[in-house]
Amino acid sequence: MKKRKLVSLLLSGALVVGLLAGCGGGTSTSTETPDTQESVTPSSETPSGDGFEISLSIASEPQTIDPALNSAVDGAIMINHMFEGLMRWEDSGSETAGSDGTCTDAQLGYGQAESYDKVVNEDGTVTYTFHLRDGIKWSDGKDVTAQDFVFSWQRLVTPATAADYSYMIDCVVNANAIMNGEMEPSELGVKAVDDKTFEVTITSDLPYFTEICAFPATFPVREDVVSDSQWTYSPDTYISNGPYKMTARETNAQIVMEPNEYYYGVDSLGPQKITFKLMDDQNAQLNGFKTGELNFIESVPVDEVAGLLASGEMKVVDYLGTYYVCYQTQKAPFDDPRVRKAFTLAVDRTYIVNEITQTGQVEAGAYVPAGVYDAEGVTGDDFRTVGGNYYEPLSGDDNVNYEANCEEARALLAEAGYPNGEGFPVVEYLYNTDDNHKAIAEALQNMWQTELGVTVTLNNQEWGTFLQTRKDGDYSIARNGWIADYNDPMTFLDMFMTGGGNNDAQYSSEEFDAKVQEAKAASDPAQRMQLMHEAEDILMEQDWVVNPLYFYTQSYMLTDGIQGMYYCPLGYFFFDHCTQG
Repeated sequence: MKKRKLVSLLLSGALVVGLLAGCGGGTSTSTETPDTQESVTPSSETPSGDGFEISLSIASEPQTIDPALNSAVDGAIMINHMFEGLMRWEDSGSETAGSDGTCTDAQLGYGQAESYDKVVNEDGTVTYTFHLRDGIKWSDGKDVTAQDFVFSWQRLVTPATAADYSYMIDCVVNANAIMNGEMEPSELGVKAVDDKTFEVTITSDLPYFTEICAFPATFPVREDVVSDSQWTYSPDTYISNGPYKMTARETNAQIVMEPNEYYYGVDSLGPQKITFKLMDDQNAQLNGFKTGELNFIESVPVDEVAGLLASGEMKVVDYLGTYYVCYQTQKAPFDDPRVRKAFTLAVDRTYIVNEITQTGQVEAGAYVPAGVYDAEGVTGDDFRTVGGNYYEPLSGDDNVNYEANCEEARALLAEAGYPNGEGFPVVEYLYNTDDNHKAIAEALQNMWQTELGVTVTLNNQEWGTFLQTRKDGDYSIARNGWIADYNDPMTFLDMFMTGGGNNDAQYSSEEFDAKVQEAKAASDPAQRMQLMHEAEDILMEQDWVVNPLYFYTQSYMLTDGIQGMYYCPLGYFFFDHCTQG
């Protein structure tokens, strides 16, 4: 998922294990929750927050809060509070690393489903049968049914929807053919057995499928509601099925949520109001926090970070993601992998993390970050430890490694026809408005000019405009970042398949596509993992599609006395059970 803010801290860990059911040929697994809450009518009781309100700022105006169309972390956090999928991230009660007790870990649990059955079929496909909770309703009081999920999953893969995340469910039978226009959405491998039973058949047994069922793109929306293209802009039409409902939306100002009285767990909710202030000025965010206008922020001016960390006011939690630069691979001069490799090698990542961000990020020597599983304990190490680096990312005390990288970069550029940068066209680096992104852009500009003799201009754009420009391929080089959508290397790899909705590099390789598809079809965990390593080899070592700078972590500041916030290292903070001590 796209990351919009620069986060400046040290990566240290892995995602909480989800509810991943075991399987075997022709076997069946049934799982159910022992204490399912039910609600048929609005509760007359006041939720436990008893008037408590919380105000936060995580970003400016979201590009969209349509679950199927959103592709950014900020939008996902908002959507997670107002919608709920078959599965959901819930509070584990265990303190997350580095939080000093202010935040706990999330774990995968049941959402709109109270249980599921899993059957591995003779042809290798796998059928999940989800049994929906009793009494689940939309925020206008209408019942949530299995048909709502059928419609929503079909909508996701319908080409006319133009969802960046349509490939998220390419594992469902017939999904790829539908996305390619070869079959009708009605032929997707999903069906409503009855109002309470939703059945999905996937092409192979994926270890992360239940995490997909907790991902915003798979959340239900109602057909009669989304027929209005402006449905997300008004509380009257933004009908949701999660713990909160929208009660106010002011463009470029705020989105306000209050408890959904029809939600089955409404009695356990904390805040009576959650206000997302839409801001991108880090100084204003920090000032708002200091004055009490804001109770939670993620990002502060870079020159404030060291002091806030030292004082303990800023906390650090794990984050599965990579901050990187992407190249427009279909346009000269970056259609040449030698040029892309030269620009990648000429970056001093140690300078960026030590002198700009100054808080100890891990320099990235590859694309898939540390902390991502290496296939269900196949090796005992994570994917990055097994895969190693594609270049030496550290400059070292004497800069020997960086100098060697730059020598190779200059040789590659000369081989591509640009000795010492001669004849190389002026190119532009695109980034979204943010002081930290600007500082990195200026450092990259200087490195490329100093080491390669090329001229790079800088262009910053507002977040929504930036996303669209990058998606359209109207750039040469652009800032980028990707956060795992589930804890598996595939979430970092399949986005670069030809025509993928999040393939901003517009990269196309039949060899890479075939390797990813082979990995998705593999039933043996060790073989699957090896195929994903080979896919990353093509992406990085052969074609040099992206230029990874460092691996993310997440920082935050939370008002003293607020308890009950929990966090998933996919980037989601949850405030639905917060209370004020």
